[in-house]
Amino acid sequence: MHLPHGKKIYFASDQHFGAPTRELSIPREQKFVKWLDQIKEDAGVIFLLGDLFDFWFEYKTVIPKGFVRVLGKLAEIRDSGIPIYFFVGNHDLWMHDYFEKELNIPVYHDNQEYTFGNKTFLVGHGDGKGPGDKGYKRMKKVFASPFSKWLYRWLHPDVGVKIAQYLSVKNKLISGEADVKFLGEDNEWLVLYAKRKLEKKHYSYFVFGHRHLPMKISVGENSTYINLGDWIGYFTYGVFDGETFELLEFKD
Repeated sequence: MHLPHGKKIYFASDQHFGAPTRELSIPREQKFVKWLDQIKEDAGVIFLLGDLFDFWFEYKTVIPKGFVRVLGKLAEIRDSGIPIYFFVGNHDLWMHDYFEKELNIPVYHDNQEYTFGNKTFLVGHGDGKGPGDKGYKRMKKVFASPFSKWLYRWLHPDVGVKIAQYLSVKNKLISGEADVKFLGEDNEWLVLYAKRKLEKKHYSYFVFGHRHLPMKISVGENSTYINLGDWIGYFTYGVFDGETFELLEFKD
């Protein structure tokens, strides 16, 4: 993929808009919109790596209420010609085609490979990858099945959304609260996943979200694992200028 001269690639993940309440989420949404306004000046590509919403489900004719500021800004940026790519996370894994049809933003449900100049990237949300995490992996298979989605659609949206929002906050397997501390390089399962992938193919950067911890760790010769942190406590994002990758904090 060609990166125009003077342009940069931006990465962000785990905004969890809507949590813990709509009222408390709005200031974070406003901050994220300011960041989007800032980066649109030199963005060549924007990657959103999942859990933009704390819950998202697309009925055939209904989507969750709210998030107008964020959706409007994404539409504006995409309409200006800047590519945006969205990777579903464990909180918005029920995303279907709304982003594609309404915002012209491609949606991916698994990792994707990209090459910018002489640098190769493996990009994704990061949930369910690597060794361990078996409880979540089993749960994801159930939730992601077509039958589960079909069954859930029979719930009235007012009921379905309320149940999902409750589980999203309370269930540690879903919320990710069970592993928000650095586990050590030898126990970070996405680090282990990256090292395993390097046995078969070289990547310059592994870029993931999900862990809610900003991390930049060497995993091999000329290969770096990056976790983007979140927009709850860290407000961190990644930026690649064609040569180097930085992990930065957005200060309003």
